[in-house]
Amino acid sequence: MDVPVAANVLGTIGAVCWSIQLLPQIIINYRRHDTEGLQPSMMLLWAAAGVPLGVYNIVENFNVALRIQPQILTALSLLTWAQCLYYGKKYTIPKCIAAVVPLLAGLGGIEVGLVFALKAALNRDLSWPMTLMAVLSACLLAAGVLTHYWDIYVHRTVRGISFLFVGIDAAGDLFSLVSVLFEPTIDVLGMVIYGTELALWIGIFICGGVFNLRPWIQSRRKKHHEQEQEPVSLHEMPSSTSVFRTVSGSEVVGRRPRTHASDP
Repeated sequence: MDVPVAANVLGTIGAVCWSIQLLPQIIINYRRHDTEGLQPSMMLLWAAAGVPLGVYNIVENFNVALRIQPQILTALSLLTWAQCLYYGKKYTIPKCIAAVVPLLAGLGGIEVGLVFALKAALNRDLSWPMTLMAVLSACLLAAGVLTHYWDIYVHRTVRGISFLFVGIDAAGDLFSLVSVLFEPTIDVLGMVIYGTELALWIGIFICGGVFNLRPWIQSRRKKHHEQEQEPVSLHEMPSSTSVFRTVSGSEVVGRRPRTHASDP
């Protein structure tokens, strides 16, 4: 369906979500001065994914928000990767800058070149390069998230990743996906790109519920139950009194000291 206003509004919301998606993760990394559990390979894969995604969205002439969105993804991904180098591998700040800036410039140059190349290919009625860009971006985005699935499998918990970041990113995928539906023609490949990552993030939420939330709830219930079972003494007991708890935990029994020497 062709509803340009809806496409632009939804695309803008999706771009805003993608613009701030990594900010909670970046803030958490900064506050704890650690990136343990956060996969550096995910950040590199996402930075690379921004190139074919940006080429595809620009050449397909999607709304402005969706064309800017991949550039923000690449920039924030590289910033987060720099944190992994700084906190995880103990790189100095100049060394981090030396690693990130050339990579950012290189990815930007590749994207510009591919935009001109794919526009020329479309003028010659060649469609397979566009299909390649869509598939490549979807695979890189998915591969980035899948690195966390391996970490979850190994450690049996979701660690190092902010669920706020996951939620914002999933919302960005959802709004971007719906935005594509309101373009003049429904772009199936565009839907696959955003839909694939959205499905993987939903899986991360499910894993968080199984490995993080459920044990937390069980531990809280166990702690509350133990507190209820603790005996409460209503009066001070003499220091010579031997006190013990029965098996049921519901009674407290006191043993009085002997008062007669003739007692057995």
